[in-house]
Amino acid sequence: MKIYKVGGAVRDKLLNRKVVDHDYVVVGATVEDMLAAGYTPVGKDFPVFLHPETHEEYALARTERKVARGYHGFEFYAAADVTLEDDLVRRDLTINAIAEDESGILYDPHHGIEDLSKRVLRHVSPSFAEDPLRVLRVARFAARYAGYGFSIADETMTMMQCLVDHDEVDALVAERVWQEVEKALADDNPRIFFDVLRQCGALGRLFPEIEQLFGVPQSPQWHPEIDTGTHTMMVLEQAARLTPEPVVRFAALLHDLGKGITPEHEWPRHIAHESRGVPLVQALCQRMKVPKHYTALALLVTEFHLNYHRIEELKNATIVDLLSRLDAFRRPERFEYFLLACEADAKGRTGYENSSDKKTQRFRAFFQAAKQVNTADIVAQGFQGASIAEQLRIKRIAAVKAVNH
Repeated sequence: MKIYKVGGAVRDKLLNRKVVDHDYVVVGATVEDMLAAGYTPVGKDFPVFLHPETHEEYALARTERKVARGYHGFEFYAAADVTLEDDLVRRDLTINAIAEDESGILYDPHHGIEDLSKRVLRHVSPSFAEDPLRVLRVARFAARYAGYGFSIADETMTMMQCLVDHDEVDALVAERVWQEVEKALADDNPRIFFDVLRQCGALGRLFPEIEQLFGVPQSPQWHPEIDTGTHTMMVLEQAARLTPEPVVRFAALLHDLGKGITPEHEWPRHIAHESRGVPLVQALCQRMKVPKHYTALALLVTEFHLNYHRIEELKNATIVDLLSRLDAFRRPERFEYFLLACEADAKGRTGYENSSDKKTQRFRAFFQAAKQVNTADIVAQGFQGASIAEQLRIKRIAAVKAVNH
């Protein structure tokens, strides 16, 4: 039995990047050998085990064979006669196909170290084209390592485009797609992920609601960048600057979906694009099995982001009612996320990238004033039932009025 460290741990160490997870491949062992050594089996599709002390993942070296469409369309073979080279050649990118033995010696049959130095994301072998999930993984790596200057090799991008053209990405299950999207949203440059998907044609297959935003004009008075798709990517970029929270970035990404279905004769205006966008966001989130808290924030930002931009025009009562609709008093953290997504929208325009956040500050001031109203005091004054909510609203309006000058 020989054990090698593989994948991200080796790659990130060579990049002088913080190593988060360690993965190992075991050569020359059987399932029985692993169980006898005290490892706990966890793999469903192929033999993966948890170390009895560190609980890190150890996988038996394996080969795979394409037998059907999609991510799950593979047969795996894991046995003591599978070599390290057999295992590494099935991996997606050369920078992920480097192994390190227990004495620190590196094994790099596919020149991943050279590609690390050249900052290139390159596929290992023609078998790359058998797995459509790799389109998303390469896009995610492009987003993660954009700050290091990485780019995708032309021949690898061609393979990604072929996977799209042959309808392979259409066979991906929603849950697996969402896993990659969520990871990409948490990376430093999530915009790059969607740029790459668009470049290879996968964006239109997986997220047609986003793809159809490109080529849709907006009024240059408010949007010097004009193109709605460009604006959407700029908003995502600004959201990544404002917060590391992927839930905010997701809401920012979807906020203008309604503009994609504005009738052309109404261009460049987009009347009621907020309400038009709500069912599109609902459909996308349902199709992609998006978690409920992501969906809830995305819907709120889609429906109410124009209220944020028009804060100076809103009546005090409207402000209080909006805070209630946002459920700000019970979910102040989500309200803060709403403000960040809307601020990203305001800054995601050519020339406005470094604009002030006065509207965010005003909303926070109104919220702080309104939440000081004490329900217990209202009850103590003898109000009951529906009259409590009525008095609560009246006093909150007065509190907002006091600071709205």
